[in-house]
Amino acid sequence: MIDKYIAELVAYALEKRLITEDDRVWAANRLLGALGLDGWSAPDVAQARPLEDILRDILDWAVENGRCEPGVASRDLLDTELMGRLTPRPSEVRHIFWKKYAQSPETATDWYYAFSQDTDYIRRYRIVKDMKWIAATEYGDLDITVNLSKPEKDPRAIAAARSAAQTAYPACQLCVENEGYSGRLDHPARQNHRLIPLTLDGQDWFFQYSPYVYYNEHCIVLNRRHIPMKIDRSTFRKQMDFLERFPHYFIGSNADLPIVGGSILSHDHFQGGRYTFAMERAPVETAVSFPGFGDVQAGLVKWPMSVLRIRSADRERLVELADRVLLAWRGYSDPAADILAETDGEWHNTITPIARMREGQFELDLVLRNNRTTEQYPLGIFHPHQELHHIKKENIGLIEVMGLAVLPARLKTELAELAAALVSGGDLRANEALAKHADWAQALAEKYTFTAENALPILQDEVGKVFSQVLEHAGVYKRTDEGKAAFLRFVESVK
Repeated sequence: MIDKYIAELVAYALEKRLITEDDRVWAANRLLGALGLDGWSAPDVAQARPLEDILRDILDWAVENGRCEPGVASRDLLDTELMGRLTPRPSEVRHIFWKKYAQSPETATDWYYAFSQDTDYIRRYRIVKDMKWIAATEYGDLDITVNLSKPEKDPRAIAAARSAAQTAYPACQLCVENEGYSGRLDHPARQNHRLIPLTLDGQDWFFQYSPYVYYNEHCIVLNRRHIPMKIDRSTFRKQMDFLERFPHYFIGSNADLPIVGGSILSHDHFQGGRYTFAMERAPVETAVSFPGFGDVQAGLVKWPMSVLRIRSADRERLVELADRVLLAWRGYSDPAADILAETDGEWHNTITPIARMREGQFELDLVLRNNRTTEQYPLGIFHPHQELHHIKKENIGLIEVMGLAVLPARLKTELAELAAALVSGGDLRANEALAKHADWAQALAEKYTFTAENALPILQDEVGKVFSQVLEHAGVYKRTDEGKAAFLRFVESVK
């Protein structure tokens, strides 16, 4: 059957316009080479099955015939190689992108997003496995996801990677050197990965989509150089440059300090996309002004984290004010609000900036962050506190800041088991996986009458409320009269 599977994969590539009819024989021979085959019968295939099915059958054959080791990591290396052999060269992809961009930015990104899925760089069939729901809170509807699309660590791959020769190439998974890279057991294959070059603030940057899309058209904009994250005046200029080129997207950056930053602080990058987050929908609840910037709208946003929103049709005025806010915040201390800019030579204040176009104007949300730790809060004062770790313990990065919870895969099983236990009245503390949820579940049991039909929906709603508390913990100024007064003290300090 391998001949049929190869023919189907060639037919799929033709259908998705990854190759043309002129490429048919060439493409088939490249697939044969990847699978260690000397020839085939070249059967006719009228229509290909779904890509997931074709690749699964090819990989099963490869494992059975000694062409591939069993396990997700090894299978991913081989199927990416197969798709890479059908993916056009970077120069061709870039030519098509900019040709479509001449029609409109949306036309270009629509094509590129579909292309990134058709090449299996974005694995559609894994993304759909993510659990997703909407939770109503006092801050609006928050997006909740349980991430299931990243393959679990394979113990065999971990063992093999430990004994393999170590390499620092590519330096990280965001580096441009990933384009076309064959991968290793400890580094994903990227033969089917293609980048679009950009110039931002006079520097070389690249545009791509995330292979693990958490929202529509989730893109990454990365520096050509492998240099650490840094938030400064140039950050805001780069965001404005990007919006001028892609006004239908937002673009934001993780903060540049541990605890309040993202998972990859070693490589300067942004994230963006075509999605409206809850934070964008949140209104300004208190208007403020800055001396000399009467032409820039500004205000405090009704949001659990501490967000200053500024807006102007003049991008340079927006950059100037944002830079002044950043510089003021970097050195700002207010012990009464638990904010110290520096302790023992370590600086704590930074900003998570998110930019978008709204009604023809540039809009910039500046989220104030502080990563100070104490003996009581060793993971961070402005970080989810211990009582919420049963749901969310990881860093609160850009995506969470905007109102989309990316929760660990363990919760799929734990919530299902917890729902069953709440219905049956089982002993949660006797179950090692559920014991961490016991105090939370006991409080819910006093609030609700659980049934087989309503248990999981109730838990999902309550997870949303926990996530809103997570964001409140991460906010440097609390949603109290004292917190608002402290926030306004900082605003008044900006000169």
